[in-house]
Amino acid sequence: MYQKFYTWRFFAPLGILWLYANTVFSQTHQPITGTVRSASGELLTGATVRIEGTSQFVFSGDDGSFILSHQQGYPITLQVNFIGFEGQSLQLLSAPSAPLEIRLAEDNQLNEIVVTARRRQEEVQSVPIPLTVVGGALLEDAQAFNVNRLKELVPSVQLYSSNPRNTTLNIRGLGSTFGLTNDGIDPGVGFYVDGVYYARPAVTTLDFIDVDQIEVIRGPQGTLFGKNTTSGAFNITTRRPRFQPDATVESSFGNVGFVQTRGSVTGPLSQKLAARLSYTGTKRDGLIYNQATQRHTNTLNNLGLRSQLLYLPSDKVEVLVAADISRQRPDGYAQVVAGVVETRRAPFRQFNQIIADLNYSLPSANPFDRVIDHDTEWRSGNDMGGVSVNVDAEVGGGTLTATSAWRYWNWDPSNDRDFTGLQALSLSQAPSRHDQWSQEVRYAGDFNSKLSGVVGVFALWQDLKSRPYHTEESGIHQWRFVQTNQSPLWQTPGLLEGYGTQTRNRLESFSGAVFGQLDWKVTERLSVLPGVRWNYDEKRVDFNRTTYGGLQTEDPALIALQQSVYNEQAFNARVEESNFSGQVTLAYKASERINAFGTVSSSFKPIGINLGGLPRENGRTMTELARIEPENLIHWEVGVKTKPTNSSTLNLVYHHSDIRNFQTLVQTPDLSVNRGYLANAERVAVSGLELDANVRLHRNFSLFTALAYTDGRYLKFTNAPVPLEEVGGEPFKDISGGRLPGISKWGGSLGMEWTKDATLWEVKGKFFIAGDGFFRSGFSSSPSPSRYMNVPGYALANLRSGFRTNTGISVFVWSRNVLNTDYFEMLLPGAGNAGHYAAVLGDQRTFGFTLRYQWQKQP
Repeated sequence: MYQKFYTWRFFAPLGILWLYANTVFSQTHQPITGTVRSASGELLTGATVRIEGTSQFVFSGDDGSFILSHQQGYPITLQVNFIGFEGQSLQLLSAPSAPLEIRLAEDNQLNEIVVTARRRQEEVQSVPIPLTVVGGALLEDAQAFNVNRLKELVPSVQLYSSNPRNTTLNIRGLGSTFGLTNDGIDPGVGFYVDGVYYARPAVTTLDFIDVDQIEVIRGPQGTLFGKNTTSGAFNITTRRPRFQPDATVESSFGNVGFVQTRGSVTGPLSQKLAARLSYTGTKRDGLIYNQATQRHTNTLNNLGLRSQLLYLPSDKVEVLVAADISRQRPDGYAQVVAGVVETRRAPFRQFNQIIADLNYSLPSANPFDRVIDHDTEWRSGNDMGGVSVNVDAEVGGGTLTATSAWRYWNWDPSNDRDFTGLQALSLSQAPSRHDQWSQEVRYAGDFNSKLSGVVGVFALWQDLKSRPYHTEESGIHQWRFVQTNQSPLWQTPGLLEGYGTQTRNRLESFSGAVFGQLDWKVTERLSVLPGVRWNYDEKRVDFNRTTYGGLQTEDPALIALQQSVYNEQAFNARVEESNFSGQVTLAYKASERINAFGTVSSSFKPIGINLGGLPRENGRTMTELARIEPENLIHWEVGVKTKPTNSSTLNLVYHHSDIRNFQTLVQTPDLSVNRGYLANAERVAVSGLELDANVRLHRNFSLFTALAYTDGRYLKFTNAPVPLEEVGGEPFKDISGGRLPGISKWGGSLGMEWTKDATLWEVKGKFFIAGDGFFRSGFSSSPSPSRYMNVPGYALANLRSGFRTNTGISVFVWSRNVLNTDYFEMLLPGAGNAGHYAAVLGDQRTFGFTLRYQWQKQP
């Protein structure tokens, strides 16, 4: 409905800034060269030399030298940093006439971490927002190549995925519905890569491509980011093109057939144009054996490419054009039956009785035997990519930014949702196509000596449709699973075999917003930061489900049995809503080492619409349930960021969120609504305490830790679905006071690295030993609290050790889950709620080695 406007909406703001860029006087400057040494004269390899306030930087080479090409006008300030040494700022009023000699004093202080959480470059400890920064180097060394592995470094993050589409990404236990995904609601966690919003949760299963750093921002951020975020955001920055040529290539090899290769190359194409090409590829054998196919499943088969062009028409304008494509073709995401509970249905409807009547038994009673016998193909074709253009122009005392992007997602699945070797639910497939167009224009800068801020507009158009239809189909054994009485009609040959539904649906949506946040420096120590946001959301859905197959009959009794399993349904719906939200933060700088802050905010999660089918009542489709009310959130937090010494940081935050009309998924035994539909819980609350610390005990030893306590409760949910063990009794229950799913009360991470200067085979470098650990307490894996569907707590440990040479070569061995801990990622009920439930298993112990070479052109 919006397509005739897409072209001009995409390019109009770019055209304005492009005209501005080409009116600014263009000039080039001679490269800055020099050498970085220690105070004693030792050449320092890998020191960072950066032009302050820009993204232009280089690393010193193995002889300590550097060459920094740039387009900046003088004066400029160089910032030079190296681990274990005190950083140095050097102001250049004009181009240096000779190579610079820079000497750094040894110091155990932590490196300054620069973030863009408030849409401008700031040191992380000075930002009055709780956030965690994970550098790209740590991600690569720790084999944390996707969000599922990243969560082990950031305990406030939760990710649950039974396949890329059915993925929940939460921060502090809030964000998306737990369990199966309904595409009719928006995520509460924003996911941004180089300023571009990614709308589909499937992105969290993709491999990271050439990431520079990830900022995990906790709490509502709607006054700073284009898309509203009720629980936080991932702000991912990739490595940009550079005017100094360099290249990196890395290969890892491990057990279970693990092979991963990634690399990048960058350099100038002209004095004003630089390029970067990055890639990643991952393959691994399966971790679960399928007796039916006689091969292992749950493989990895990922490929990702990213290209960028950086154009500097002047020293005041940067234009970054990026394109990426990722492709996943695993034989995977199979789940293993983890247990069977007795429901409140009649004895003949219990799972164990059903499979006994069908002369079937599970291949193993222990899920950690990792054996299945699924007879329907597991397939998860996941393709995602897009193109973006970002223009940054210095205007006045700040930066005007325009970000335009188009992205797509193709989803081609096949699932065995009965989790057995029986032909019950023989097909469960929801192939989909998603296109999104986004445009953001914002200004961030200083308005005067006491007032700075961010103001922007954002628009997002989405088009999600089945490709060409979603399929749910019964097999020859389905009659026994859905049998509601003991009438012999259920055993009519062919009654349900091949009987199913084909659903054609389309969701078109638009989200627009105006947002802003000010930073008023009341005194030298006290700042007030008010923010406001206006948002408009519109969604249209066209849903048409038809039945096919099964026994062709005119017997009304048999037809009634078929329609009790699957029925035809069609509806159209349109919903819209506008909201105001905002926040105010007080920030107080008690001293050079202590920054305190407190925030009160109101936020919302946009209006939703049911896209998985609607329940029926007396043969009537309940269209009144199509609309899902927006969430309304009141949030407050208080925190303190401290720097006890030059070599340590210690931060503490208390947070509390109160949500009305909490959007949740109602799981149901009714197969006609694809096992679940969306509803609103009256009120929930989440509160907690977070602590994180970093310390460098010595130039060669560093340590980080994080601890999170989180308590999430339904304050009021009087008409909730019953848990699995109560199916067959009352259809709904009051679960007020029960705990929210997916939230561990305790979670924590710990990491360290020790290095030592050494010479190996006459090659200078550093030996290192590093490790990280993660733990979480048990959590509910059922939308309604259950006695059985609870994941026990677990702890994981990862280790690595190797040698990094001064010439860019690194060799190290690694192992993940060193103790070979058996653990569940999540539990989910089988289709139809017969009493069995399945598990997404965590990976067992893996180990291998990595070879890496980093090359940089020397002056």
